[in-house]
Amino acid sequence: MPNLSRRGALKLTAGMAVLGTLGLTGCGREDGATAAKSSASPIGDSPATGTVTVWAAQGDADVLDKVIKPFKTANPDVTVKLTLIPNADYYTKLQSAVAAGKGPDIAQFFPESQAQFLDPSILQPVPGGLVDPNSFFKSLWDAGVVDDVAYTVPWYAYTYALVYRSDLAKKAGVEAPATWDEMVPFFRALQSAGAKHGLAADIGWDIFNGQDVAMYAWQAGGSLLSSGGKWTLDTPAMIDALKYNASFFTSGVADTATPTFLDAQPYFVSGKTATMITGPWVVGQLDTAAKKDGWTASHVATAPLPAGTSGSVSFSAGGSWGVLADSGNADASWKLVRHMAQPSTQIAQYKAYSSLPAVVSAWDDPAIKGQPLLDAFLTQLKNTRTFPQVSTWQQVATRIGKEMEAVARGTSTAEKAAADIQSYADSLGTGAK
Repeated sequence: MPNLSRRGALKLTAGMAVLGTLGLTGCGREDGATAAKSSASPIGDSPATGTVTVWAAQGDADVLDKVIKPFKTANPDVTVKLTLIPNADYYTKLQSAVAAGKGPDIAQFFPESQAQFLDPSILQPVPGGLVDPNSFFKSLWDAGVVDDVAYTVPWYAYTYALVYRSDLAKKAGVEAPATWDEMVPFFRALQSAGAKHGLAADIGWDIFNGQDVAMYAWQAGGSLLSSGGKWTLDTPAMIDALKYNASFFTSGVADTATPTFLDAQPYFVSGKTATMITGPWVVGQLDTAAKKDGWTASHVATAPLPAGTSGSVSFSAGGSWGVLADSGNADASWKLVRHMAQPSTQIAQYKAYSSLPAVVSAWDDPAIKGQPLLDAFLTQLKNTRTFPQVSTWQQVATRIGKEMEAVARGTSTAEKAAADIQSYADSLGTGAK
């Protein structure tokens, strides 16, 4: 799981819009297909040989050299050269390398922001039979599929759920909210039990907050793209999503001034806030923030996201792998990707860095199954969607974040914001062929 700040991750995706200069396009589709066709030759079971170069962003890949030791032991004639690049520079450097024809054999991608790379001029199709698409969380696999061709293989997974102060909930006599209508009353109850604010909300008003609103639009029954690949953002569902998000601030259960992202855990531990809508990496950081082992187990609970009129859907994110079109050693590269998709390897990755598996069966391993605070994330990962697989999504999501700030601060209405988002998205298009 990533433990970088959302600011750092934003820098990581900032260069994505520039990828349009490479002539890349999206398919104009919001969801992919579980089954994908491939014209690539199957990969056999003979030992891998030669040199494989791998590029990855610092973070989850920091332990990769250790995790793939069994692969190197089983394939003594292969040399794996791993290059770790700072998150803030990763996509920019990869983009430049791709344009110059000097990229690695294997590159790491992020399912929530990899659309611009999903093109046969950049990545090789995943060979038929390399992995079982149905072994992964569906939306993570779908994120790498364009026009029924898979280009990436999922590596680790995350999504958002509720992380809340169970001790304050018990004191207030309330349970985790199951619906939108129960959210603000739940937060107020936690405030009555001693929290200053019921919800910790990031004030970045950036692409990540835009993605949150997109998630709420799904929960309200909306879609971001039509079946014909057109933006559908000025809709009742988007308006409801903007109002829902704004209600956290206008009701006083969240503060537009604090906390910043990096303050979220200290505020939560101290009781300045009592709930976070966040990813699973937070769970492993709270004992450190509290400076006390066991604090999390006695103070924290998790729950799936409250449901709107169309349920409790969230988004899928994480890490994935692709083999570049001009790889000089595709056979060994795909064998390494296959190894990293095995449940045992993903469990080893979890034990080394707490990266949650993208392979569903790996969650049955005792190392994960014995962590009750992760149950809500497993439930949520089974009910996720992928963000639009189009080259302009990053820009559109950032604009949603800007407009949601105006609504939350009371300087715009949800109706006007939705119209402005639609107008901006239409001016960009989708980059589809």
